[in-house]
Amino acid sequence: MANETGKAAQSARSDARMRVTHNLDTRELVFSRDFDAPRPLVFQAFTQPEHLIRWWGPRGWTLTTCEVDFRPGGTWLYCMSGPDGVESWGKSTYREIVAPERVVYLDTFVNADGNPLPGMPEMLITLEFVERDGRTTLVSRTQFEKVEDLRTIVDMGVVQGVTETWDRLDELVVMMAHDQEIILTRLLKAPRALVFRAWTDPKHVAQWWGPDGFTNTVQEIDVRPGGVWRFIMHDPDGVDYPNNIVFNEVVEPERLVYDHGNEGSVDRFHVAVTFEDAGDQTRLTMRSRFASAAARTEAVEEFGAVEGGNQHLNRLEQYLTTM
Repeated sequence: MANETGKAAQSARSDARMRVTHNLDTRELVFSRDFDAPRPLVFQAFTQPEHLIRWWGPRGWTLTTCEVDFRPGGTWLYCMSGPDGVESWGKSTYREIVAPERVVYLDTFVNADGNPLPGMPEMLITLEFVERDGRTTLVSRTQFEKVEDLRTIVDMGVVQGVTETWDRLDELVVMMAHDQEIILTRLLKAPRALVFRAWTDPKHVAQWWGPDGFTNTVQEIDVRPGGVWRFIMHDPDGVDYPNNIVFNEVVEPERLVYDHGNEGSVDRFHVAVTFEDAGDQTRLTMRSRFASAAARTEAVEEFGAVEGGNQHLNRLEQYLTTM
């Protein structure tokens, strides 16, 4: 790819995982890749030092310095050490942060004192994190002041370096997602429009929601982005459990994305439910992501989240036969 920049104003290269384009007319280098992990988790892995040290750099490289002040105006000073012991220092200055959607920063090569290296270009980088169905598309747009700066970066082998680095990021976030998620699936013998209605219409959802023996009182349900669903679950022993859900995404009849629990609560978790059309049946997938691996473990071991979740879907499956 490095030898192609002088031959065309725009070129592109892609595979099943990484998509790369660079355009000499706009002086822009773009990387795009899909990650099988939710957006907040990918955002966290890309911005928090305890995660960055586990994946930043091409294969065989390690991050030996990682000083992050993650705020607009703050900086990130880092040093990568190669297999041969060669060090590469960089410094980023954050300009815009919209968690977990977008980060804009100015990046440059520096020496160990943090001073820019002569002759090396500055790069304005915009990261966009786009979530869909529990997965994340990460897009990195690097803007250069001069065409020669773009050519310099590509000739340095940055495309291969970023590809290998994002391979390592993918491995980390998949591992983190599995540590923090509960994933339940079920093939339901009903069309997805009906399944979606059973999940969102208060007169239906109150009849089946929750593990075996539970009943429900729906106080309000507003199925739209930003809408709130408040209800009380009554367990067989007579204990009441108030619940609060805020919808982030509603695409009828394809998917629901919501946060379950009060904002700021340690028990709050993120849920993505997808309804996949399978002819006269529906393949339902429910991904619940917890704040940490410890929170997931507690939900499974202390509250029986997996067993309760399966009972939950069993009751939905049975109720659909009555609709």
